[in-house]
Amino acid sequence: MTQTLDPSVSPPAREAPQAADPPMQRLRARLHPESGAGGFSAIDGTVIFYVRVAALLEPQAVTLDLGAGRGRAHQDDPVSFRRTLMDLRGRCARVIGADPDPAVLANPSLDDALVMTSPNAVPLPDASVDLLLADHVLEHVEHPHAFARECRRLLRPGGWLCARTPNRLGLVSLASRAIPGRLHAAVLSRAQPHRRSEDVFPAFYRLNTRADLLRAFPGEAWSHHVHGWNSEPAYAGRSALAWRAMRALQATLPAAMDASLHVFLRQL
Repeated sequence: MTQTLDPSVSPPAREAPQAADPPMQRLRARLHPESGAGGFSAIDGTVIFYVRVAALLEPQAVTLDLGAGRGRAHQDDPVSFRRTLMDLRGRCARVIGADPDPAVLANPSLDDALVMTSPNAVPLPDASVDLLLADHVLEHVEHPHAFARECRRLLRPGGWLCARTPNRLGLVSLASRAIPGRLHAAVLSRAQPHRRSEDVFPAFYRLNTRADLLRAFPGEAWSHHVHGWNSEPAYAGRSALAWRAMRALQATLPAAMDASLHVFLRQL
């Protein structure tokens, strides 16, 4: 199922999202006073990740946002700079979004939207994509090798896979996997009360370490540029004490236990 948006028609202006969490914003401003200039901290993972995506994006590129969904971040993020940074339209030739969820048809950050009938089959021709974006998608991949094959099929030679995902060895991922599945929703609602239930999906964590990535995307076929990142500990809730404790603990851990992985793989 495909929806093509008319590029000659400008999208209607969007109001600022209403999903902001004021207590969390106040906490961030208190612990990261630099966020008063622009709304984001010096360790903001979204800004860091999308700045590097922008550096790889060419004006003639076709970009595929895999797992685009309803465009949660584009609609809900309270920081206008981050919303602008994540919106790739106008900086490349075409932005296509694909997702098994029909909600992708309402995603406001796409030129075209595709509904996938299979989680590892995108209805696009071979070698039709220059940059494949998978933001917080890898943790939901159930079959890593099938996913990797589809990425290789879609990308042109020299194309980039850009992904951001929790590190399976990070504290939050370890805690998530230790919590029984029946309790996940309750725990998440306390840690991130502003997150909508329709934005929560099953996680498998089968493509969430450097070793996992090398197995699925072997070095003879892909150039790996992966680094860990520790952003604000948003899962610590609204407690300044918990944030400080999490930051202090994270600083003592080895790099292998960084909270997130920023993954940039180039097809050779």
